[in-house]
Amino acid sequence: QVQLVESGGGLVQAGGSLRLSCAASGSIFSINAMGWYRQAPGKQRELVAGITSGGSTNYADYVKGRFTISRDNAKNTVYLLMNSLKPEDTAVYYCNAQVSPYDGSYYVDYWGQGTQVTVSS
Repeated sequence: QVQLVESGGGLVQAGGSLRLSCAASGSIFSINAMGWYRQAPGKQRELVAGITSGGSTNYADYVKGRFTISRDNAKNTVYLLMNSLKPEDTAVYYCNAQVSPYDGSYYVDYWGQGTQVTVSS
C-alpha cells in the first residue's frame, strides 16, 4: 500500500505565500508523474501543476508565474510553492502520484487526503 501525506496548508492573506509538501511512502518501486490538484466548494477538481520524474513541469494558466512545483525524488516528495495568493485560490489542495509498487511494469494513481488553503482578502 502507498500513502501520500500532505502538509503546509493554512490561512493566509491575499498576496501572501504558502508551501505545500506531499510525501509518498509505502510499497514504492518508482514514481512517474506527480502533481497538485485543487477543488473549491461546488466546483470540480482541477489540475494546478504537474511534474514528471525527469523534472518537466506544466501549470494551469491561472497559476503560471505565481506557483512553482518541484520534487525531491530521493525523498519521494513533491512541493508546491504558492506566491501572490488570491482569494480565488481558496480550495482543498490534493497531491497525486503515479506509483509503481513492484517492478515498473504498471503504475497506479494515488491521492493524498487534501489540505485546506484559505486566502483572505
